[in-house]
Amino acid sequence: MIPAPLRIADYRSYWFSRLATTIAQMAMVIVIGWQVYDIARETMSIRDAAFQLGLVGLIQFVPLFVLTPISGWTADRLDRRSIARAVVSLEFVCALILFWATWGGFISIPILFGVAALLGVARAFAGPALGALAPNLVPKEILPQAIALSSAAWQAGAIAGPALGGILYDFHPQIPYAFSAILFAFATICLFTIGPIARAPLKPGSPIKQMADGLAYVRRNRLVLGAITLDLFAVLLGGVTAMLPVYARDILQVGADGLGPLRAAPAVGATLTAIFFSVRPLKTDVGVKMLSAVIVFGAATAIFGFSTSYPLSLAMLATLGAADMFSVYIRQSLIQLHTPDEMRGRVSAVSTLAISASNELGETRSGFTAALLGPVAATVAGGIAAICVTLIWAGLFPELRKARTFELPEPAPEEADVVASGV
Repeated sequence: MIPAPLRIADYRSYWFSRLATTIAQMAMVIVIGWQVYDIARETMSIRDAAFQLGLVGLIQFVPLFVLTPISGWTADRLDRRSIARAVVSLEFVCALILFWATWGGFISIPILFGVAALLGVARAFAGPALGALAPNLVPKEILPQAIALSSAAWQAGAIAGPALGGILYDFHPQIPYAFSAILFAFATICLFTIGPIARAPLKPGSPIKQMADGLAYVRRNRLVLGAITLDLFAVLLGGVTAMLPVYARDILQVGADGLGPLRAAPAVGATLTAIFFSVRPLKTDVGVKMLSAVIVFGAATAIFGFSTSYPLSLAMLATLGAADMFSVYIRQSLIQLHTPDEMRGRVSAVSTLAISASNELGETRSGFTAALLGPVAATVAGGIAAICVTLIWAGLFPELRKARTFELPEPAPEEADVVASGV
């Protein structure tokens, strides 16, 4: 049985584009991380090389942080399809640059850092445009299923990308980048097949005020604010991605061949969870279940940090991936359904900034903390901190605990006025 969202031609094009870009991105990311760490380890200690991995995340985050107000406003002001096409084309150029540098034998950490910065620019505009585009392609009543399917595409790409990147890198270092370039070209073609979409126009006002309105809406809507910031701090503290090359090479001692499965394991758990929700949407006690999932994420992270067993490490990574997907599915559904369409680009920009802060700055935090404490202590402490943040957020934002379903409650008169004014 074909899920309802995939019966819609424009959504199918969106879904295949998301799948292709994710495979391409993950194939590139796994190789970039490995090349940075491998080059650094030729002249540096484990801790100093881990610091270089942390810089990769920071370099990707800075453009996103600077451009978020502009990218969110752009996604509400311009054609979201055109923005998506442009950023995927930029990623295509990034893949070609790395292919050329690796093939020519002059790949270096500065080149890898430079491309990482360009990828940060692409992500700054891709997140709001693609995040706000999906709700325009399906009816509101099947949006949670569409979000689950979109997440499944991302997670499937996160499984295939690292595995293919590692295999192709073993065959020849430049091949993963050529493969990624082909997929980015395919994704661009898919985006060009999406037809025109109707969107609510922006209310009158200066661009600066309209950018500020998005931030004001997030600040006033405590459910949206709590959901976004929970992900920000939990994953910022509990993320393990940056440490995977360290674990593969120096702790588990499985090398580049073992790094691909480690990188893909979280996506395996996440994909199975997303597929389940695309068929059996969650309906009750969504807030409590989201908070519980983040606690499981933190616990699995801490156990992974202690592990010296490759099978146990894979199992914990799959578990934290499933728990993260459980949380993401609920969080994104709540955010999209509780945000007016004319605000979705700007709210998606804030959400993208939080996600990137949790991922890229989380990698930076992991690298810097590992340089000070060692990789094991940094990973375990991060998992425990994620659990503590979740418990604190459950108290600070009772709206999260009280969210029973995805259905929107009838707004109070003053809330309706806020939505109507766009702030």
